[in-house]
Amino acid sequence: MPDPLVVPTAAGLYCPAGDFHIDPWRPVPTALITHGHGDHARFGHERYFAARPGLGILRKRLGDVRVDGLEYGETLRLGRATVSFHPAGHVLGSAQVRIEADGTTWVVSGDYKRDPDPTCAPFEVVPCDTFISEATFALPIYRWRPTAEVVGEIWDWWQSNARAGVTSVLGCYALGKAQRVLAELLRVTDRPVYVHGAVAALTDVYRAAGVAMVPTLPIEKDRKDYAGELIVAPPGADATPWMRRFGKTSTGFCSGWMRVRGNRRRRGYDRGFVLSDHADWPSLLRTIRETGATRALLTHGHSDVLVRYLREQGIEAGALETAFGGEEGAADAGAAGAPAGDADRIPGMRAQPT
Repeated sequence: MPDPLVVPTAAGLYCPAGDFHIDPWRPVPTALITHGHGDHARFGHERYFAARPGLGILRKRLGDVRVDGLEYGETLRLGRATVSFHPAGHVLGSAQVRIEADGTTWVVSGDYKRDPDPTCAPFEVVPCDTFISEATFALPIYRWRPTAEVVGEIWDWWQSNARAGVTSVLGCYALGKAQRVLAELLRVTDRPVYVHGAVAALTDVYRAAGVAMVPTLPIEKDRKDYAGELIVAPPGADATPWMRRFGKTSTGFCSGWMRVRGNRRRRGYDRGFVLSDHADWPSLLRTIRETGATRALLTHGHSDVLVRYLREQGIEAGALETAFGGEEGAADAGAAGAPAGDADRIPGMRAQPT
């Protein structure tokens, strides 16, 4: 068997053939970044490569860094390796990394989903020998309903609250989920939505990329009455004095973790809306099968369950230790009960020195 193209190290996933890391969590000379969430795109690397549609997000989050953008499918030679980025369907500019070297092909998925999303390019199946996949929602209980149904629920909740003179405050991750909700709401309304400053900054990047969304307005410092309005804010904002300006509120949260009712109760939300930017259980199985990979290596999430299932199906499978979070970021995923991922490790795939 040829040497692995990707190995875990103390700095992150490393490709010896190309002398680069993928989404490293410690500073490295060359980093290939799958997308802009903070557990994948970190400050301090000497040089960054990413899919061109995601450059606006990276520059917004990382500032003045040396970053080169590649179009989806465009190839780049690094050492003995030929690499390219391919749509992951996760958030704007998200990408899988295809690596070809020494007669074999590996794909690192980053985070991905298979459901349609008007804010980013759809997932592309990339044939490979080894597929490194996330496993955030790798339990059979996690199965997503059509997005239109969930958006309809959000609309009905908002309108019910408006009739009662109540402000609706919807928790959404500031990058990706918030913009997806704002875009999907165009199915039912063109009414403006008020957004938290952290959401507004990233929504501007999406608009600059040509993504159509409902109109958004900033929270007005001196306004006292928001009854009947919809406010979109990042998780955690509901536990701050910032919420006091809205008077009587009903709170909701958009996340795949809301599939388990206990998560909503523990976090104190009035409503939970099951909407995820990650693949559900059927989509994980479908994707691994469609790549044609004979080996699947799994990162963050319920990797132990998926490893066992894949092995029962005759697919070589194991887990890689990474510092990636759940949906979206380790703190929120941990609060919702996401495991660290302690599946059996593939022999020879233990972490290597930096």
